Amino acid sequence: MISDTPKKRSYFAASSNFADGSDSPRDFLDRCISEIEARETDVKAFEYLNLDAARSEADAATERWRNGNQLSPIDGMPVGVKDVMETADMPTGQGSALFQGIETGRDCAAVVAMREAGAIMVGKTVTTEFAATQPGKTHNPWDLERTPGGSSSGSAAAVGCGMLAGATGSQVIGSIIRPSGYCGAFGYKPSVGGINRGGSFDGFSQSCTGIIAASLAECWSMTREITSRTGGDAGYVGVTGPMEIPTAKKPEVVAMLYTAGWANATDDAKAEWQRSRDTLVAAGVEVVDRESDGKVKAVEEAIAGAMDLSMNINAWEGRFPLDTYNRNMDASKLSDSAHNRLQQALGMTQEKFAELLAERDRVRGIYAGLDGHIDVCITLSAPGAAPKGLDWTGDPLFTVPTSLVGMPTVTLPVLSDGGLPLGLQVIGHTNQDAQLFAYAGGILNLF
Repeated sequence: MISDTPKKRSYFAASSNFADGSDSPRDFLDRCISEIEARETDVKAFEYLNLDAARSEADAATERWRNGNQLSPIDGMPVGVKDVMETADMPTGQGSALFQGIETGRDCAAVVAMREAGAIMVGKTVTTEFAATQPGKTHNPWDLERTPGGSSSGSAAAVGCGMLAGATGSQVIGSIIRPSGYCGAFGYKPSVGGINRGGSFDGFSQSCTGIIAASLAECWSMTREITSRTGGDAGYVGVTGPMEIPTAKKPEVVAMLYTAGWANATDDAKAEWQRSRDTLVAAGVEVVDRESDGKVKAVEEAIAGAMDLSMNINAWEGRFPLDTYNRNMDASKLSDSAHNRLQQALGMTQEKFAELLAERDRVRGIYAGLDGHIDVCITLSAPGAAPKGLDWTGDPLFTVPTSLVGMPTVTLPVLSDGGLPLGLQVIGHTNQDAQLFAYAGGILNLF
């Protein structure tokens, strides 16, 4: 069943009219709430809504804009918070029956920063259990019989149909880029350590807090309003660069990656991959791939096993807290998936984990060889449109390589498969996130 065609709702497209009163943050919020009232019963993007507080905060933001005292470009922006990230005024359930309704009484670092910038936390968005495998209740707004992707399912669905202008997400395998692509939103996973994860129940070494938004500029602005205040993870400076999105720049050399996902790609998705390549070539961009470039071939070979390697690393790192949930809490409230991951971890050794990390370092070293050789890599966000059914969040084979190597990536909602959204994934170099946005903007201008 196809719902009414969803439309993204850009806050930046409206905010130029805030100063003269012809539009306002409160009016913008009311439009978002109207969309929530129209769609939420079917889409189920939220675990919790805080609309009374949101209205009050939007009124305050409206006064600031009219008086020229806005706190930042995202002052008054309605955003959602993935439900693995703490919020002082809303529960943080982590997508688990173990923590349903639990209130920690504090904000995570990203929420603290967004509140300081004036953004409005409208609600908590649905996540898979512990931001892992077990799906939540959310439906894809483009086709209610299809998955929105995971684990940032509620964030992607809400942004993709205009319930929100932006939302937080997290990714350790493909949990920002894949759902953003499925739901027609812009998604951004920063370089590892790029956005402070304090107060987010998402401790894997490959994981990142990221942003899903209605535009590329809003992804960047939300990120910089966070990182300028809270930096990155412990030991990381975090994403740096101008507060406004870097000027769009057409790349000179692009590598088209097939990845292990190519074997599962639909005919339409492969055609869109080729269309993307043709578009770049027509614009004068040099395009290379594994057939024409030795360094790209080496990367393709190195990332071929990215899924198994990442899942094994995650299994060991996920032993805690799963083992304590199993020992000290009601283990019957854990999904079969969680129990299976715990058993996998219990069967591993520290020596095996050391081997896994060494292999990841090797792969990262090979990928780093592309720095200075190509400007960005490009591939699909998924092998095709979101699959039907809600018991699986979709194939992550196109997204897991960037999580493994720690590179920043964005997905642009410029492709389609059978009339449904599919993202074009643009991949940069470590700690060169601002440059990635410049190139992504340049590519976006070609479509």
